[in-house]
Amino acid sequence: MTLWRTLPRHARVVLPAAAVYLALLATLRVAFWAAFQGMMPRLPIHVLAKALYIGLKFDLRLTLLIFLPPALLGWIGPISPAGPRLGRWIWHAYLGIAVGLTGLVYAVDFGNFAYLHARITAQLIDLLADTATALSMVWETYPVIWVVLGLAAAVAIYLALYRRIVRLVAAEAPCPAPRRGRRAALVTLVVVVWIAGIWGKLQWYPLRWSDAFFATDPWSPALALNPLLQLADTLKNRARGFNENATRTHYADVAAYLGVEHPDPAALSFRREVPARAGTSRRPNVVVILLESFAHYKAGVFGNPLHPTPNLDALAREGILFRRFYTPSFGTARSVFTFLTGIPDVEIHETATRNPLIVEQHMIVNAFQGYEKLYFLGGSLNWGNIRGVLAHNIPGLRLFEEGSYTAPRADGWGISDLSLFEAANGVFRQIKDRPFFAVIQTSGHHRPYTIPADNRGFVLAQATPEQLKAAGFEGVDEYNSLRFMDHALGVFLAEARREAYFENTIFVLFGDHGLLGSSSNLPRAEDLLSVTNFHVPFVIVGPPVPGAPRVIDTVASEVDVLPTIASMVGVGYVNTTLGRDLFDPRFDATRYAFTIADHYREPKVGLVTADAYLQIGTANGQVRFVERDGDGTTDVAARNPTRVRDLTTLCRGLFEASRWLMYHNADRAAARPAR
Repeated sequence: MTLWRTLPRHARVVLPAAAVYLALLATLRVAFWAAFQGMMPRLPIHVLAKALYIGLKFDLRLTLLIFLPPALLGWIGPISPAGPRLGRWIWHAYLGIAVGLTGLVYAVDFGNFAYLHARITAQLIDLLADTATALSMVWETYPVIWVVLGLAAAVAIYLALYRRIVRLVAAEAPCPAPRRGRRAALVTLVVVVWIAGIWGKLQWYPLRWSDAFFATDPWSPALALNPLLQLADTLKNRARGFNENATRTHYADVAAYLGVEHPDPAALSFRREVPARAGTSRRPNVVVILLESFAHYKAGVFGNPLHPTPNLDALAREGILFRRFYTPSFGTARSVFTFLTGIPDVEIHETATRNPLIVEQHMIVNAFQGYEKLYFLGGSLNWGNIRGVLAHNIPGLRLFEEGSYTAPRADGWGISDLSLFEAANGVFRQIKDRPFFAVIQTSGHHRPYTIPADNRGFVLAQATPEQLKAAGFEGVDEYNSLRFMDHALGVFLAEARREAYFENTIFVLFGDHGLLGSSSNLPRAEDLLSVTNFHVPFVIVGPPVPGAPRVIDTVASEVDVLPTIASMVGVGYVNTTLGRDLFDPRFDATRYAFTIADHYREPKVGLVTADAYLQIGTANGQVRFVERDGDGTTDVAARNPTRVRDLTTLCRGLFEASRWLMYHNADRAAARPAR
């Protein structure tokens, strides 16, 4: 009698069926690597091997969890997978559902990674809250019908193999009952191995998602994670809130950094009153343009070898270019919140705009009294729930969104950027009696990278795969999509120059967030630490802009945009959050940019300085300090203990202040301009 025949009959069904499922997961992991290895830098062989090994252990854990119910309940004769028809039907249906859901999650994960360069997390639930936009984008971006057919085929093939296994076990000739001790020993061995496989490590603590983050690069964890377990892990870690004690601990340092003249540690107030600049008579218009997914290294003015942005490059040469400007976090909704409030979006449950508990915020834009205020988006303002943050906090704001335009929709994101700019220009032309403050939020540089038929003479360009990779582009569609956004910007500015309002208008342009990239023109340290997710172009241009043209190389942050605009225009304002005027010489010695990454896991906060990058794990406290011009892997914290200590204290303080301020920035009295 073989050992195999010694096992119970249901185990002889469950174990081969589990092996087939594990082989399916392993195949999907290899397929993931094959599909996306072109966008990843070449990993050292030992890093690649370890990532695949850890990934296989995650796959084994998922397999053993999926097959735990039939393994435990299969002892019961009537519902055994090797028993009567009822049992066979139950587990046939169960495994069909399990394989179908597995395939669905993997399909979404593949699409999410192609789109955002990240495995799926609980953020997926937040994105699905905007169901119409999400479904429209999915339908227009991915081959949905082929994916559904593929999933159906995969389920059918797996179930055919499963039925084959059941028939083979059922056809086995009866054998004499094995000795009780032998069967018990073998079953015990299987149980021990099963538990060990779920535990995942021969250590006190089990295999956890953090084991996938064993290297400093962003790609090896992506290769090691299992999307279903990743989704489950992030569902458990959606905590939100603030730490008042920690905010108090760091209050003095943050208040000094911000230049708070009258500190109030009891109220934890960061309020500063900035009076109107004397001698300003004619109030200029302000047009803020948020450029979608615009990493700095993709602009020609930053050395991109394909020169895809001639219009932005020309504006940068004409106005003031900030070469080292950073958004605090990755994501459009987070960027909108940060720009409007001056608070880095450190929300870990979902984006701050989607949190109804913090919808009420004080905003410096309200200090622009007497200004017509406008916000333009090509799609729906229900996206990301930004409607609440905008409409609830900016009195008299005119919102332009889908339904406001005569232009047809280009795709799931709404009208094209070209149509959006043309619509905005038409509105600006009609405002005669007072200045205006407008925000134009583009969204076209997004999958499915639509180029509309009515494109005002835009010509598609071609480039070789080698040229595209060297310039940091995934493919020619993304390359042309960025070129079209720049083309739309150029058309808009050409038309604006012919309008009466142009001579009295300041244009402020910046990327809403950056992107991971491997362009040949990147500093190695910035690439390895994923700082490219935050580094974006920032240009201030227009006839009223003083001191242009010039290039500024000091570090700047998105939280500084509104204080800088208000000071430049001469508007008196009350600042309650973290931004500082970029032209105020008081802060020249402490120009830093705060960043936060991995919101949904273990947030990593950081400071970008003139010559280095500081990064801190908020859970484990690990501090990394890397020189900007170094190799990106050498930690030089030991050489600079005092400086690293001071920067670490400030970085933690800015993080805690941001968490606090998201919930404590609703002082309506602060909206009054300073006198």
